[in-house]
Amino acid sequence: MTESKPVPSAIGLRVPDFTVPATGGEFTLSAYRGKPLVLYFYPKDNTPGCTTQAQQFRDLHGEFIKAGCVVVGVSRDSLKSHESFKAKLGLPFELISDIEGVLCRVFDVVKNKMLYGKKVLGIERSTFLVDADGTLRQEWRSTKADGNAAAVLEAVRKI
Repeated sequence: MTESKPVPSAIGLRVPDFTVPATGGEFTLSAYRGKPLVLYFYPKDNTPGCTTQAQQFRDLHGEFIKAGCVVVGVSRDSLKSHESFKAKLGLPFELISDIEGVLCRVFDVVKNKMLYGKKVLGIERSTFLVDADGTLRQEWRSTKADGNAAAVLEAVRKI
């Protein structure tokens, strides 16, 4: 990753550039200037909620493309896990592997969660809409998997 300044919590500010490993090669934010970008952070490949969310982004992907928007999923899973998850679900978009959690910290999505009655640090399901100029336009924090893609598509169509 090239920069690790936190994204300001205020919508309307520019997202710092970053380069991270992803399926299909490295992903650099600045390479997508000129197009809206959706970054959706999810806890783990091959879990029920994350599968639902990925499938819904997949099923609406054509609509995101028509709107000129790029969709990218982010979790702390390995590239190997992402490649398998992507192939299994037929995902037409890239998945970022943030094993070290650097990008997760930039977007402040790592939170204390309860898992089987035990506190653990994990990704809070969150989605961010970055406009063509690299400005954060909208965020969905602590979102539900089901319906997130449709809500984000609606917002994309408005920018």
